[in-house]
Amino acid sequence: MIMTVKQFEIWIADLNPQMGTEPGKTRPVLIVQTNLLNKIEHSSTLICPITTNIQKGSEILRVNLKKAQ
Repeated sequence: MIMTVKQFEIWIADLNPQMGTEPGKTRPVLIVQTNLLNKIEHSSTLICPITTNIQKGSEILRVNLKKAQ
């Protein structure tokens, strides 16, 4: 089954198994990869997990979004 994803869409993804500090659970993700690359059939797509669990001092690794953004 081929899924069509578009840049900046939000999907629910199963991120198991956990690797390193990556979250290993089902969660919302933002599609970051360009639509041009999304059209090419390959085994990976660049995504960013979305969380409400904000940790102080982690701003360098996070992009903060305002509510409704």
